[in-house]
Amino acid sequence: MHFNTSFFTAHGIYGFCLSSFMRHHILFFLLIICSITNIAQARSDKLLENIFAGEKDSLFQSVLRHPEIYRYQIIYTQINRDKNNIPSFTNYYYNYDSLRYFNPASTVKMPLAFLSLEKLNQLNDRLDMFTPMQFDSGYSRQTILYKDSTAENGLPSIAQFIRKAFLVSDNDAYNRMYEFVGQQTINRRMHEMGYTDFRITRRFMRMNADENRHTNPIRFIEPGGSLIYLQPLAFNTDSLDFSHINKMGKAYMNAQDSLINEPIDFTTANNVTVYHLQQLLQAVLFPGSVPENRRFNLTKEDYRFLYRFLSQYPSETDFPKYDTNLYYESYVKFFFRNQGHNMPDHIRVFNKVGWAYGCLTDVSYVADFKNKTEFILTATVYVNSDNILNDNKYDYDNVGYPFLHQLGQCIYKYELKRKKKIKPNLSNFYIRYEKRKEDGRPTIKEVDN
Repeated sequence: MHFNTSFFTAHGIYGFCLSSFMRHHILFFLLIICSITNIAQARSDKLLENIFAGEKDSLFQSVLRHPEIYRYQIIYTQINRDKNNIPSFTNYYYNYDSLRYFNPASTVKMPLAFLSLEKLNQLNDRLDMFTPMQFDSGYSRQTILYKDSTAENGLPSIAQFIRKAFLVSDNDAYNRMYEFVGQQTINRRMHEMGYTDFRITRRFMRMNADENRHTNPIRFIEPGGSLIYLQPLAFNTDSLDFSHINKMGKAYMNAQDSLINEPIDFTTANNVTVYHLQQLLQAVLFPGSVPENRRFNLTKEDYRFLYRFLSQYPSETDFPKYDTNLYYESYVKFFFRNQGHNMPDHIRVFNKVGWAYGCLTDVSYVADFKNKTEFILTATVYVNSDNILNDNKYDYDNVGYPFLHQLGQCIYKYELKRKKKIKPNLSNFYIRYEKRKEDGRPTIKEVDN
């Protein structure tokens, strides 16, 4: 931060020829004041302070005591219904700061799924989420995709990408949705919806900025192979706002596995705030609750499909057929992820998680059909005790997952006790899930996520 000392001189702050020593200390004092002001920008509401104060878990309290280390941000969204079952939403924040960067990782797969379905609805009335697709290569590092062995018909489609992205957080599924929607459309559309500091710039594969601006030519085809629609190679000509510098850590491992002793720079990386995530999930689960300009152009079928796979378990899915010992019920349900790995029968979590560079993030709508309880919880936490990024040495298992699980249970217990004037009717989120049919096919044991 730079101070113009001529201002202070002109207004008599220095009086008569203060020594450089004194000027230095005045500037140092002002820097401290500005630093305190910046720290104070983080928002914490009294309700969450009181709820968390009653939580006895020692690890949970240890993390909360060190916001500068764990960089956590939490939004609890309380939902209340009126006599017509219309919901109203109140956000409560804890250590929330929209300028404190965290790597959103796979959480960006959620808006990409929404945008993919929206784009399909705008392109061609012969296309839907199940229409087979073929990806060609038209630029450096682009890869082709003509077949998908995880799909029932063996062919790629937006529906199959969404299934894989939500069930186990598959990375290639995200890459293909990124290529379909295109970098330009992604960012223009999100800014148009009011998410002005939202930014998606990258696939989840090693590419430079120019390569990420180019997206593949794509063909939509009939099952027999005849062409329905061709989307040509696209290039994003728009400039992107990288004015806010985002750096994390004290060091990182580069692509050559060499240690670089400086923070890793995420200034040009994907950027999503926890508030963005909360609003995006709310906009799809409760479209009538957000302004019209923040609603996605989705059909009734789109919504039902999204609700299913935001909440469905791998054990309830035939295609893809994931190994359920590895990809268990709570695998991507961090607020309910415990040692038993099973989810309560009466609860469904509609959510998206992400994990990368020591950042663990979850945005969840929790529906308890037995106790007529619902809430949205959004949180991120940074668990990287050596503060070296990209070394695959993170504290997910011993700090991150236990903290998020305790957070989820803390809010859930509060909700069970909270008195509600009107119990919610949750029938809109009740889905009849099916158990997997055992047909002798091998299960999928390795996923790039």
